[in-house]
Amino acid sequence: MGFRLPGIVHAKKNQVPSTSKASGVPKGHFAVYVGENNKKRFVIPVSYLNQPSFQDLLSQAEDEFGYDHPMGAITIPCSEDAFLHLTSRFGV
Repeated sequence: MGFRLPGIVHAKKNQVPSTSKASGVPKGHFAVYVGENNKKRFVIPVSYLNQPSFQDLLSQAEDEFGYDHPMGAITIPCSEDAFLHLTSRFGV
């Protein structure tokens, strides 16, 4: 049984990151990759950028990857479960 968190759009599998409209990123959202080994793509609202706990994740991503993200989008260095737990607390 699955659940859907408000504000997060789960990307389709095998979708290639792109900056075009075909990338499946709606206006006001951006893509991130989350996971330790098998990274999963999430499309999240830009309003998450205002959340201090999300800013902490971005700082960790900068420490680990700098500005060279291997997946073509921001890569968040935490488990998918931790990411979902954190973002489920954000009111969008």
